Amino acid sequence: MDVNEPAGAAARSPDEISVELSSRRTGMSFQRTRMSADRTLMSVIRTSLSLISFGFTIAQVFGKLAEKEGWGSGPARNFGVALVALGIAMLLVGLGYHVQFMKGLRTERERMKAEGLVHGESRFPVSLTAIVAMLLLLVGVAAILSMVFRVGPFG
Repeated sequence: MDVNEPAGAAARSPDEISVELSSRRTGMSFQRTRMSADRTLMSVIRTSLSLISFGFTIAQVFGKLAEKEGWGSGPARNFGVALVALGIAMLLVGLGYHVQFMKGLRTERERMKAEGLVHGESRFPVSLTAIVAMLLLLVGVAAILSMVFRVGPFG
């Protein structure tokens, strides 16, 4: 018996073995696709975090400089708010796409599981990347509220 053959393969026909191996590869491809979707969301998080932090920093630095030097900080503050808003919008769109994609992937996996094409024994866990994205969204909203209304934890 070959070490690479599935358990109990000696009693199976070559067609049964081929179907089993194909089913396993398909199940693993679902996991790879899920991880790829998480990596895509991580890219969105990185870009959003950069926009939010740059916008907040620009508004804060130029705001403090304007107070110290006595000139207006309106344009810099507006630019900072625009960057934070863009970061929040990008994060919302990325999260929406991720949730929609994951629902479709889960639905397809369940359909293939019901048809016996994949085993589906492993769980399809909640995306920790999506949870982090939601937390960053809350931080971004708090930052923009702080900048616009001068209230909150960042004011």
